[in-house]
Amino acid sequence: MSTEDPAASAPESGTVLVTGGTGFVGSHSVARLLREGYRTRVTVRESGQEAEVLAALREAGVDPADRLEFAVVDLSADSGWAEAVDGVAHVLHHASPFPFTPPETEEELILPARDGALRVISAARKAGVPRVVMTSSYAAVGYTVKPGNHYSEADWTDPDTEGLPAYHKSKVLAERAAWDYAHTHPDIELTVVNPTGIFGPQLGNRPSGSVGLVRGMLAGQMPVVPVMYFGVVDVRDVVDLHLRAMLHPKAAGERFIAVSGSSISLFDMAQILREHFPAAAGLLPSAELTIEQVREAAKTEPALRDAAALQGRIPVISNEKARSVLGWEPRDVTETVVATADSQIRLGLTPPGNDSPRS
Repeated sequence: MSTEDPAASAPESGTVLVTGGTGFVGSHSVARLLREGYRTRVTVRESGQEAEVLAALREAGVDPADRLEFAVVDLSADSGWAEAVDGVAHVLHHASPFPFTPPETEEELILPARDGALRVISAARKAGVPRVVMTSSYAAVGYTVKPGNHYSEADWTDPDTEGLPAYHKSKVLAERAAWDYAHTHPDIELTVVNPTGIFGPQLGNRPSGSVGLVRGMLAGQMPVVPVMYFGVVDVRDVVDLHLRAMLHPKAAGERFIAVSGSSISLFDMAQILREHFPAAAGLLPSAELTIEQVREAAKTEPALRDAAALQGRIPVISNEKARSVLGWEPRDVTETVVATADSQIRLGLTPPGNDSPRS
């Protein structure tokens, strides 16, 4: 797992602004920063959402004392961003729309993702913040087929790829726009982290799409799963990579893929759960759809479009850059999957009976 980098533990280096503090990555970022002694300012979209952040911190066992403050701002509006970045030394931009159901139009995702990223980076530059670390996604890297299926930070998903889900397109276009802005404004540094599927312990009751897969399996809602291989990374390691990128001199102007190791399938994940949570064995997926079945089902089932877009490929995703440049060491995939399930059970988000002792 990641070991603490001395360069990523410097509370005297100033206040950190975290956008999207109620989200999966954002809540863990706030907890980690406060745990290490940073003053932290968190953006929320609506007044009252501060309570969600505070609840997540209680779940994480973190006392913010007097080092936490909030700013109410919206990615779709300019109002409040100058005040949000005023006096901060670092910006971690996690906020981006994530749909749990497909949007009616692509613009519902693309516009707030792209324009929101530009608002944050522009406000940071005007306030004199030296660097913004932006959370993008592997969706912006590896969803266009290439020979050999090997992917690194040099790769980009073509937004015109046939069948590409709107969320993936939004991540590509938002990241492209951010890089274009940074290249034309050299007085602000940009670093981008591109996580694969983010799993791990959940803080609070707001679910993530990835964690929802594990919850669905444990709840018996997925008797079969589509053939689908993807990279996995622990949310705690995603946060660790952001903090390393925040301060490391060599991170400026770079992308870093966050992935633990080899890609696994949904069925592989079910097998990990079956081994470690035997009480749930009867609820877990027992079969895997073929890619032909996935393609056909995706015509009428939007939730399968992501699996159809991957076409059954097994991507080979490199994390060498994050390891060699920033000294990042992610957790093992099995540890992450088990921690994801443990948190669902602890929070009472799975059916009774799944909390029996693990083997």
